Amino acid sequence: MFFGLDGVEVGLIIVALCLFGGILSGFPVAFAIGGAGVISFVIIAMLDGAGLLIHQAIDKGSVMYSDLVNSGVKPEAISIFRYPDLPRMEEAVFPRGWEFALDRNVSFIVNRMNERVLAGQSIETLLAVLMFVLMGITLERSKIANDLLTTMAKVFGPLPGGLAVSVVVVGAFLAASTGIVGATVVTMGLLSLPTMLRNNYSPEIATGVIAASGTLGQIIPPSIVIVLLGTLAGDLYSSAQEARAIEAGCTDALTYLGQPAVLSVGTLFQAALLPGILLALLYALYAFGYALVNPSKAPAVEMGSGNGEVITRSEGFTWFLGVPIALIAGLMLMSNLNIVGSQSIQVDSYSDIGQSASLRTNVGEDCQVSMIELHGQEAWDSAITQSAEIEAAGGVAESVKLTEEELATAIAAKEAAAAPIGTGIAILAVILALVLTTARGVRPSADHRPIYIGLIGVVLGLLVDILFISPSTSPGVTVVLMLIPWVIAIYGCTHAALMLAKNELLRVVFPPLILIVAVLGSILGGITNPTPAAALGAGGAIMLAAYRRLRDEDKSGKVVIFSTFAVILMILIGVNFDLRVNQGSPSFETWVAFGFAYTAWLYAFFGLLFSCYVLYRAGILPPVVRETAKVTSMVFTILIGSQVLNLVVISFGGEHYIQQFLRSFDNELTVFLIVMLVLFVLGFVLDFLEIIYIVIPIVGPVIYGGTFDPKWVTIMIAVNLQTSFLTPPFGFALFYLRGVAPKEVTTGHIYRGVAPFVLIQVAGLGLLWMFPAIVTIVPDLIPN
Repeated sequence: MFFGLDGVEVGLIIVALCLFGGILSGFPVAFAIGGAGVISFVIIAMLDGAGLLIHQAIDKGSVMYSDLVNSGVKPEAISIFRYPDLPRMEEAVFPRGWEFALDRNVSFIVNRMNERVLAGQSIETLLAVLMFVLMGITLERSKIANDLLTTMAKVFGPLPGGLAVSVVVVGAFLAASTGIVGATVVTMGLLSLPTMLRNNYSPEIATGVIAASGTLGQIIPPSIVIVLLGTLAGDLYSSAQEARAIEAGCTDALTYLGQPAVLSVGTLFQAALLPGILLALLYALYAFGYALVNPSKAPAVEMGSGNGEVITRSEGFTWFLGVPIALIAGLMLMSNLNIVGSQSIQVDSYSDIGQSASLRTNVGEDCQVSMIELHGQEAWDSAITQSAEIEAAGGVAESVKLTEEELATAIAAKEAAAAPIGTGIAILAVILALVLTTARGVRPSADHRPIYIGLIGVVLGLLVDILFISPSTSPGVTVVLMLIPWVIAIYGCTHAALMLAKNELLRVVFPPLILIVAVLGSILGGITNPTPAAALGAGGAIMLAAYRRLRDEDKSGKVVIFSTFAVILMILIGVNFDLRVNQGSPSFETWVAFGFAYTAWLYAFFGLLFSCYVLYRAGILPPVVRETAKVTSMVFTILIGSQVLNLVVISFGGEHYIQQFLRSFDNELTVFLIVMLVLFVLGFVLDFLEIIYIVIPIVGPVIYGGTFDPKWVTIMIAVNLQTSFLTPPFGFALFYLRGVAPKEVTTGHIYRGVAPFVLIQVAGLGLLWMFPAIVTIVPDLIPN
């Protein structure tokens, strides 16, 4: 034994030294991790073979151990940390020899690579990483960030600390489009730092706000951190809760918890939305407050106007605040009154399964005691009562096939209860009305007759839907009836779009905002999973960048615009028509809809290829593809290398040893605080990829196997890593900024500048700790 340390402890020290040595050596991190695993295994195997590593294991054959088990203590809960007085026995860290451990590790590596890298269930979600990286790098290289920053500076510049506030706003935009901390910090440093210094901003507030805004990519979805962490956290939570249920005496987690132990990346995106907005808001409020206290260090700057129109306060209030609120509130009110709602008359050909009890009650005695302890006696008694009532009524009703008469009756009942206005038509009407009314507010001096004609078309469309369209009306007839009103509305919207394009703020902010809303909205709304949404974002970013390039060259961007409309048309047709023409005997209108949808798809694909050609010709696409390949390959190489390192830790019992140490604390809160502190410190020297793939698999079974909400645990980890990346002297964001800052900005300026934002991060963590609803409210409101 070395210095009285247990053999497993020595093995963990060797692994840590090899890992940090490999990273600090300057060798590529993606390969240093796997190499550290191989080297540490060789060293531990040599020391074990020489008899120098001795593990003090509990003697399970002793009388004291048997008495402890007979007293009701489960073997899984017995460890040398919780019961240090138990008799021990000496054994090698590799009980069956290092050869057996090596053979097992090689087998595990092959299986885990196949499961998590090549063909496992998580590979589809991991493909979203490639798409999000492509999306972010495309937006970065196309200088859209530069346009955003310039425009936001014109809007916020006249306010005290306005440039700093504009940096926060643009940082949030880039975070929602790139999700890459390094890229955001470097981009913001190159674009905004010289401008802020030229306008007499102090180096402290300038560097602090840039570094802090750059780290928003850690938390604001679609964050790559959350994609990778969520993919791993879902597996850890499911397996940890299954183990918790078995330890409680139940057969599975569903029985014990009363709900499935599932955690998806989409749910984590929902959970991260409010915390990300909260942190961005705290940053902006600090910058504004700093400017009020120190006006000479963050002065107001007039950057020029983005629109020549003079808009009075009353007009701005009416068209930019009053009318949008009235439209959205009206939609919500009509939804509550069932004036707007689903008009679907589709019914299942089988009857519904009868309602079961809230909890499963046909469980063993141990499981019953555990479930009562978890849910409470009242919930258990309620489930018993429900089960008795169901049994008295003949048991849970099984699903049976409905007769033709029953199907017709069900369809008629559903049609009679349907709302007069369909949800889709109502939402489309509100969107068109918002476009028209916003254009009216932006251009008060223009000819507004096309705007009013468009609004008349929107109203006519709603009236046609109420008077002539029923839930049983076919999609083809619906399109014919709605054609004239929507043509009138689109006529007005075409003129409105021309008016909006003359406003610099809307022209610059609107396209990337729509792209972000489309990507996030499809995920947060539960419409699709992150991978197709990421593909949509990548394609949209390429087309957006191509359009901007064509405008810079004074060329027409109509191909890109029409391709965008083709995508929208394709989506609308897919939502309203059943395009499965290869099943059954489709109607004529289905074939017509399929033809239009297929034509729209071909044109959209042509537009994407054309956009790629434009970017390739401009020399933008090749570096974007190379950078995307480099970042993505690094992620997957680190994933493979981390599996090697984890298996080495598992092979000599290091993972089990750490988990036993954490479980020795009776307070779950104490365990989580220890893990958070360790992650915070490791964030100084390890990137988020190494922490996610090396540390989280070790501590995950403990922190995800308790009573804490897994969404809250994951977001707390993400915000904690964001804080460590910002904290002097080792924060990664500080090194990124130092690399692009001018010589007159010293490292001391950067450290002093980020200090208040670190405190803001800590305050944000405190708010999430005290008010977990900030994390859970959005997933609870939005169905998955």
